[in-house]
Parts: sequence; structure tokens; C-alpha cells
Amino acid sequence: MTQKQLLHPQNAPHSDVEDIKRRSFYLRGSLEETLKDPLTGSIPEDDNRLMKHHGSYMQDDRDLRNERQKQKLEPAYQFMLRVRAAGGVITPEQWLMMDRVAHKYANGTIRLTTRQSFQLHGVIKWNLKNTIREVNDAMLSTLAACGDVNRNVMCSPNPYQSEVHSQVYEWASKVSQHLDPRTRAYHEIWLDGEKVIDSKDDTEQEPIYGPVYLPRKFKIGIAVPPTNDVDVFSQDLGFIAIVDNGKLLGFNVAVGGGMGMTHGDPKTYPQVSRVIGFCTPEQLIDVAEKTVTIQRDYGDRAVRKHARFKYTIDDRGLEWFVEELTSRLGWSLEPARAYHFDHNGDRYGWVKGGDGKWHFTLFIQNGRIKDLEDYPLMTGLREIATVHKGDFRLTPNQGLIIGGVSARSKKRIEQLLEQYKLTDGKHYSALRRNSMACVALPTCGLAMAESERYIPSFLDKIEPMLAENGLEQEDIVIRMTGCPNGCARPMLAEIGLIGKAPGKYNLYLGGGFAGQRLNKLYKENIGEEEILASLQPIFKQYGQEREPGEHLGDFVIRAGIVQEVRDGQEFHA
Repeated sequence: MTQKQLLHPQNAPHSDVEDIKRRSFYLRGSLEETLKDPLTGSIPEDDNRLMKHHGSYMQDDRDLRNERQKQKLEPAYQFMLRVRAAGGVITPEQWLMMDRVAHKYANGTIRLTTRQSFQLHGVIKWNLKNTIREVNDAMLSTLAACGDVNRNVMCSPNPYQSEVHSQVYEWASKVSQHLDPRTRAYHEIWLDGEKVIDSKDDTEQEPIYGPVYLPRKFKIGIAVPPTNDVDVFSQDLGFIAIVDNGKLLGFNVAVGGGMGMTHGDPKTYPQVSRVIGFCTPEQLIDVAEKTVTIQRDYGDRAVRKHARFKYTIDDRGLEWFVEELTSRLGWSLEPARAYHFDHNGDRYGWVKGGDGKWHFTLFIQNGRIKDLEDYPLMTGLREIATVHKGDFRLTPNQGLIIGGVSARSKKRIEQLLEQYKLTDGKHYSALRRNSMACVALPTCGLAMAESERYIPSFLDKIEPMLAENGLEQEDIVIRMTGCPNGCARPMLAEIGLIGKAPGKYNLYLGGGFAGQRLNKLYKENIGEEEILASLQPIFKQYGQEREPGEHLGDFVIRAGIVQEVRDGQEFHA
């Protein structure tokens, strides 16, 4: 068989997960029966694999693991539930629903993710169905929030280009809806929909995914220059809006990005995507669908670590992909258009859009919505949602925009912001405002080290070092994850910390400030003391030798502290 010949996913060599999907009858498996089992809070691993496509992962509280084992109790099983919102835009009523179910069924907090979704933690098995039903009653969904399908389509909130953002958001929503799985399993299991008995029934066909879906997850993001807040080059498929004199002309198409890797395995690596051409807005959905079908047909189904789209392209070549895409489209992409990115962070505080509406961006550390004794964040947002007439926008950096505020309503929103001490983060260092972390311990089963719970105190130790060198208000992108899966996109940060073991991290330096360049391994498997000792002389040198407007990521490359990464393989050199 030649490289150009198609190996159908039904016949390709496949992993055990592919067998599970193939036997599942379009993601049903034995989930319905499993969820009724009163003897355990867990579900079998085969069903757990299928649950991901429905938007949930089984987890257990790792803080309690050893003690429960001593008491001969099963782990404290619980479920993370992810709720999709294409482009991160929701209504105040939907916000209130999320607040309600978080207190009713979860651990009383909400997590804003780096893909503009919600996560609820601590949902027990017997509450899953009611939680998902209430989410759907509010016109949101958990379907395809996880699993081997296209995930939540990201879109820049971009409140200062309101008219363009509105158009781009509509296209993001259309792409998201077009790529949704068609299986009725979700409605049957969670929403008491009518069961489809005949597996050959036309309603059960997945016209895009087929019976075994994709080899792995697939991520799409749409950026609106000059803002690259969606980190468009980290996406399997990225679209860059091309705007001229306020008019949306179309999108540059970028393919083959991805952040995940495995420690010690050079065959896995993060990679930034490459721009291959331009399409009009009306061609966007066709490009997205055909790209997904290429990954469906050619992605590696035998080795899941090698199953992401970036490896499909690298194995066969970018030229092969462009030819295959052109063949499936029946037309060719136009040459890519010029664009420029300035940054990939949020713009905090009040901003007035082109439509005259106001938008307030809140800094929310690590995306965790909860009340603290001196900072009633969750209560304050609940009170704002009860009077707000606009929308809420989840940012790709775990922030939140209170959007579409009329001039008449702005004073009332300002009063509530002040009453509940809700902040744009101006009193924090610029480093903290540009920080992100994944959830990690105690709930993520993949975490090797702390992240969300650790980064605030870690930043407490770095900030004085920056202040000593006059850098406290210098924008520096820092990101931390508990494992190398890359959920907070640490491989694009100017300073990246990736968990290696309890209390130990790999330190990476040199990512591009606008998310356009990977960073590179600087020191491996080091603890806090050595991390701080490593960064201190770099901050000193940066403070003394930087050129006007030069970002830290660019400086460490110019100064020879690290070499520039030009491709994913070089990341592991």
C-alpha cells in the first residue's frame, strides 16, 4: 500500500480504545446500566473511555487516596464535567445555571478552562444525569467537550473590535455545530430521549466522524489579530481572521499545532502550526470538515501517543496534506494574507467596543470561581448576573469578560464590582496577570506535580526578584502544568514549568510573547529553590541589557541563554 492510499479506520491497526469505540454502538456502551449501579461510585474503564465523549472524566481525590486505602475503602471517586460554550460566550441566565449546579451537585466552585469552557469538579456518579440535564435545559451541552472528536471551538472575545468579533463568533459557532457528533446516545442516556433500536438506522450514521470517530481529540481556534489570545498556533486547525478597514475578508488557515508530549519520549513533541493558505468566510466550514475527515482517515489508530493531527502531517508531509485537502475540497486555498499579532494575553478593565457597548475583563487567578473570605468572587458574579443584560465571555486565558454593558447599565455594574471587590488585577504584578495553570492535583489523574494550588505561592517568591530589577510591571507570560499534556499551553510561555514529579518541574524558556514560538528546555527535574536560583540572574541580566520593547522570551534567545526553537523536534534537542 502506498502512502497515498487510504486505510479505512475500520480496517486499520488499532488500539484497545478503538475497539471500545467500535463496540460501543455510537458511544452508548453499557453506560446507562453502569450509572445505575448502587454498589460503587466508579464506572468500568471501557465506559470511562466513552464518558469522555459525553463530556466527563472519572477521577478520584488523590489527597484522600492513601487514607482510604488504609481504611480498605474504594477511592473517593468523582467526576469532572466539562461544559462547552463555542467561543466562550454565554448568557447571564446560563451563568446562573452554572453557579446553581456547582453548589447543588459539584464542589461549590466553577473552573474556567483555557479552551473557554466550564469545568465542574466533585460530581458524584449518581448526580451526573441531573447535572447534565440542567446544563442542557439552559441550552448548553457537555457533548464532545472531551473525547476523540472536535472539542470546543475557541474564538477571540476581542471586545474592542465588536463588529468583527460578532462575525467571527458566528462562524466559530457554525463550525462547532457542524462538527458536533450526531449520535443519539447522548440524548438517550442523559436526557431520556427515544431510543434508536436499529443500528443501521440512518439517524445513527455519523456523516463526518464515522463509527469510530477520530483517532484522538481535535482542537480548533479562531484568532482576530492583533490578538492571539486563543494561541492559534497551538491548535490542530487554526484560523486567523483577515480584516481590512473593518471588514472581515476571510481567514488564513494554519494546521498541525499541538502542545502534548510525554516526558522522555522523543517521538512525542509539541509543535506550532503552519499557515498553508487563505479561505473566504463561506469556505470556512468546508475547510474545517475536510481537514477533520483527513485526520479521521489517516490518523494513527494503533498508537494513541502518535494519534494527534500534527503527527499525521509530519509523517506524510505538509505538501501531501495540502494536496489531499485540495482534492477533498475540489478547489484550492488562496495564498495566505498578511497579518500581525501583538500579544496573546487578556486586556483587563473597561473597554468600549465599536458598537458603543462596554466590556469589563476580570482577572481570575487560574480560572477558579469561588468565594474567599476577603474576596467574594462567586457571590459577586452571581449578583451581577441577576441584573446584567449583556453576555459573559470566557477568555482563553481563564479570565472573564462582562460583555455588552450599555452606558445606562454601566454604573450599576461598577457598583457591584466595587461592592464585591471584583478586580481587573491592576494591583497584581504583570507577571501574575499573564500567568496560567492547569488544575493538576488533587483531581487530575495525570498530574505529576502541583499546579493550580502551587502557582500563587510560587509567584509570591518570583515577584520580589522582578521588583529588584525594575520588572514588576513588565508583561511576562508564565504558565505551569502538572504534566506534559500541555492544558495551560506552557510550551508557548516565556517561562514554562511542566511537572515531572512531586515538587519537581522542567523549566522552559524563550517562548514568543504573542504565542508564535515554542520555548525550550533550560533545566530538567528541579525544585523550587533551583528554579528561583536559575531565574534570578536571568531577570537581572534582562533588567540591565534588554532593548526598548524587548520581551523576555526574545531576550533569552538574543542573549544566548537558550536557542530558538524552529520546530517540534528541536524542542527535545
